Amino acid sequence: MTLPVTAFVAAICAIMLLITAIDTVRHRMRAKVAFGDNADQGIISASRSHGNLAEHAPIVILLLAFLEMSRANHMGLMAIGALFLAGRISHIIGLYAKVEPGKPPLPRSIGVILTWLTLAILSGWTIGLLAVSN
Repeated sequence: MTLPVTAFVAAICAIMLLITAIDTVRHRMRAKVAFGDNADQGIISASRSHGNLAEHAPIVILLLAFLEMSRANHMGLMAIGALFLAGRISHIIGLYAKVEPGKPPLPRSIGVILTWLTLAILSGWTIGLLAVSN
């Protein structure tokens, strides 16, 4: 059994994780900071873009896999996978944007909303399938 939607989303997340990890190391080397962030905005942005993706991607990938294995609607899974990836890209862009005091950058806000929407849809869809099939 193949899981093409899950595999695609996981592969794109892995690429984004690699890019953000490399950027985090680049900022650490520039600032000569081995641990922590030393209040360096570049390190903070890079490490949080990496960490936030690492925090959200595993559960989304698992839920996609569970749904795909239960033969959930392929087009729906592709749409929700695309929504998640768009949210993560937007969030990363927003973390690198210049910050105005008291106002998060719009791409970051969009990224948060799309990520939470993805989690809500996938968890509801999974629970719904479980309720119907069991």
